[in-house]
Amino acid sequence: MTMGSRVYLARLAALPVFDPNGDRVGRVRDAVIRLRTTNRPPQVVGLVAEMALRRRIFLPIGRVTSMDAEAVVLSTGMLNLRRFEKRQNELLVLEEVLDRRVTVEPEDRQGEGQLGTVVDLAMELNRNNEWLITRVAVRESTGRLTRRGHTYQVDYDRIRGLVGPTDTQGTSNLVALLEQMRPADMANALQDLPDARRNEVAAAFSDRTLADVLEELPEHDQVDILVHLNRERAADVLERMDPDDAADLLAELPKTEQSVLLDLMEPEEAAPVRQLMKYNPGTAGSVMTSEPVILTPDATVAEALARIREPELSPVVAAQVFVARAPSATPSGKYLGMVHFQRLLREPPSSMLGGIVDNDIDPLRPETNLTEITRRMATYDLVAMPVVDGTFRLVGAVTVDDVLDHSLPRDWRDRDAHDDEPAGNLWGTRQNPGAVT
Repeated sequence: MTMGSRVYLARLAALPVFDPNGDRVGRVRDAVIRLRTTNRPPQVVGLVAEMALRRRIFLPIGRVTSMDAEAVVLSTGMLNLRRFEKRQNELLVLEEVLDRRVTVEPEDRQGEGQLGTVVDLAMELNRNNEWLITRVAVRESTGRLTRRGHTYQVDYDRIRGLVGPTDTQGTSNLVALLEQMRPADMANALQDLPDARRNEVAAAFSDRTLADVLEELPEHDQVDILVHLNRERAADVLERMDPDDAADLLAELPKTEQSVLLDLMEPEEAAPVRQLMKYNPGTAGSVMTSEPVILTPDATVAEALARIREPELSPVVAAQVFVARAPSATPSGKYLGMVHFQRLLREPPSSMLGGIVDNDIDPLRPETNLTEITRRMATYDLVAMPVVDGTFRLVGAVTVDDVLDHSLPRDWRDRDAHDDEPAGNLWGTRQNPGAVT
């Protein structure tokens, strides 16, 4: 990188990080700036990268050889794998600075400043080979809900209020960045935020996005976010969740709160959740999805392929269709069998499902325990199995992700619960910055 190169830090979010051999290390999740005395520009000391198993590590900025719109490249593949911890005089750009409300002083430093919100920070390399914050992108505050202020850039020394209490920070730009990530990565990012900030950002998501993110969070975080929403909003979000995930979340709440939220949900959305909550924990009935793809035997292969192409279906739910007599909603008519999507691809589009169903594997019963479910799915190499009641009506399907969710330790989504220090050669150990310089 040459002196004068300007890099915008928010644009680095989610970029892949590669070592010199082209092997992927992880993804950028934030940038770390060190505060300095008076109004001297903060120094960018490194990046925070997320590796496999959701471990976040510190990458010293001196180890970065290039940064562009496609990737960040390091000068070495030797990494310090200790979990990143922010120092006292440091700030995380995306987590703590983005969306902060600031005042932009006039160029002549005379008169009142212009209120605005931080959209991005730009860093540049100086003669001492230090990356310093030199420019701030700001969106002006118009004071009118119907008008979005224009965005402009100013020198860092004209900004006041960049460091302040959390009540001077909004959510719109951070939410926009997070919404570019997968739900699991968004959930991981939320876990790094202070509780109050996490709840504020979560509440700013759309119902659909928040539902997807809640399904990827540890149970204690799910509950904390949900109870900080008003009850009508909480019910709307629960309606957007898969019924089995909504049932699991509601099971963590007091009985009285369960009843209130279920009553606020639309009856057709609450019905499958109520049914799932009746089954004993650790059984097929308690972990199954009540909304698999179900078609009647006179449906064609073309219709089945159209259904499993629907974008809202998860891969495991879309991997097969279940065939049953009408009605096609659970509990269905008599269960007849299932057709895997690979079989659908091999058959003529006009073929009827009733003629190609696979019915030589016995379905599960709601009371089947997880050990038996796992054994049978492994035996037949299945990603989903049907669940039928005593009259052979299809009531749901257990998918492999359901089994994994309920077989792993309860805290498996909680990154801190399993974050042991790794062994091995380490580089880049952070030097103690001491007092603010």
